[in-house]
Amino acid sequence: MGNKFVRGDKAAKQEKNDIILLKIVPPVDQTYVKWLAKDLARIHSFTPKRARPVQPPDHYVEYMKLNGWLDVDLDDPDLAHLFK
Repeated sequence: MGNKFVRGDKAAKQEKNDIILLKIVPPVDQTYVKWLAKDLARIHSFTPKRARPVQPPDHYVEYMKLNGWLDVDLDDPDLAHLFK
C-alpha cells in the first residue's frame, strides 16, 4: 500500500513512468482504397426502382397521433404542391 503522504501534508514524490505510446497506421493498399470508394458510392447512391411503402409499427403510429404529428389537413394550400 503506497502511502500518499510522507510527513504531514507533503505529497510523496511520484515515480516517473518511462512508457511512450505510439499510434502507428499501417500502410493501405491503394487498389483496395479505390475499390472501397467505388463500392461505397455504389451502395449509398442506390435507389430502388419500385420502392414499396413501409407500414410503421403500431406503437409509432399511436405515439405520432398522441403528439399531433398525424393531424394533416389535405386541403391546406401550403401542402398542395406535395399532392400534385
